[in-house]
Amino acid sequence: MHPKNLHNQSYNFDELTQTHPDLKSYVIKNVEGNQTIDFSNSKAVLQLNKALLKHHYHIGNWGIPTHYLCPPIPGRADYLHYINDLLVADNKTDKIKGLDIGVGANCIYPILGSQIYGWKMVGSDIDENAIISANRNVNASEKLKDKIEIRYQKENANIFEGIINPGEYFHFTMCNPPFHTSEEEATKGTLRKLRNLEKENQPYQTKKEIVLNFGGQANELWCNGGEALFIKRMIKQSVDFKTQVGWFTCLVSKKENLQKIKKQLNKLKATHQTIPMSQGNKKSRFIAWKF
Repeated sequence: MHPKNLHNQSYNFDELTQTHPDLKSYVIKNVEGNQTIDFSNSKAVLQLNKALLKHHYHIGNWGIPTHYLCPPIPGRADYLHYINDLLVADNKTDKIKGLDIGVGANCIYPILGSQIYGWKMVGSDIDENAIISANRNVNASEKLKDKIEIRYQKENANIFEGIINPGEYFHFTMCNPPFHTSEEEATKGTLRKLRNLEKENQPYQTKKEIVLNFGGQANELWCNGGEALFIKRMIKQSVDFKTQVGWFTCLVSKKENLQKIKKQLNKLKATHQTIPMSQGNKKSRFIAWKF
């Protein structure tokens, strides 16, 4: 993880449960005798997130509706820390304003960006229920109300148009795109992930149970063409806003998609770089470009 990430060390469950007692009933011991939670239990993961936000970021009222994705906070914080490195390299550190494309019901990137770095953040989404939930999370904390604005994207085909206002400037945009190509592929991926997390002595969750517990909304998980086509569309549309954004950035889940994405950027003569990230055994990355 990034050196500035607060979650570089193992979770201190004694401190977390003291801050957020609702987590305590989900804390278990692994085979080594260390405290942990069952990461295949959606309720346990939700309470861990609540505890982390309350303990480290002083956000006491946060939640998500049933069947929406519950984001892993350490990895979300990592993305923001690496974006900050880009800004620092450009000598941009004051009065930063960022845009999160696809803010989701959890509103996690704007919340972390405002709490870690004091940035002003705008979050956009095509899902009206996600917009309602994101606004609820913002309005539940006085310290977030003047730092975060949520905007509804009415046109599914547009990414920046209708969100970035005339004359408005963002130092960066960020996005965690839907990376599956279909609902079936998304379900299989979630099924595989959750079964890898389950203990050997537990029965596998059925497909129905996983969809109920970890399904996520369609626009969170998949789109036609998957992440490669989505990011290529984002790159094309970013040209029209090249004077209103410092750095455009987007997570790339599948490493094999990088070649297609870079080809599109080269075609449009954009300056770009790939930023590698690592959380434990998980390797990830995001692409950053400017004109």
